[in-house]
Amino acid sequence: MDFILEHFQRTGALLKGHFILSSGLHSSTYLQCALALQMPSDAKMFGQMIAEKVNEDIETVASPAIGGLIIGYAVAEALNARFIWTERENGKMTLRRGFSVKNGEKILIVEDVITTGGSTKECMQALQENGASIKAAACIIDRSGGKANVGVPQISLVSIEVPTYKPEECPLCKQNIPAVKPGSRR
Repeated sequence: MDFILEHFQRTGALLKGHFILSSGLHSSTYLQCALALQMPSDAKMFGQMIAEKVNEDIETVASPAIGGLIIGYAVAEALNARFIWTERENGKMTLRRGFSVKNGEKILIVEDVITTGGSTKECMQALQENGASIKAAACIIDRSGGKANVGVPQISLVSIEVPTYKPEECPLCKQNIPAVKPGSRR
């Protein structure tokens, strides 16, 4: 799967520097998946690759907004499944826009990148509170090296281990390298 990381580099989606992740952790590497998914054909390819790894009967694909929307839609298309998403309202992940799930509905959660699994777990909780049955979670890149555990089987196209740091322990902060927050949650 080296070609996936090469694609991220070629599209400018693999960034090096000092970043504040949506989890609040700091890192020297950031994956801006929106850049890697600009071309619908690329999103379709990655979506098909994820769909081929799904070993569950899935009725619906769900993603946390905003990062998971493009790849989630592409996976849903490849699985011929319904696509919905969760989003934050007053700081809590919730179903909005008229979306609902039926009791026991079999759902696959799809994200672009998993670091700690926080957004995935928030999405799962919102859906489970509405009766859904979460069968698995998937992402293009697991940057935890397989350490993030979301409580269901996980699928990733690439698993890499990228160090993250609490702000008070960050070596980049100690070197006075300015940190930027490029993600969608500001």
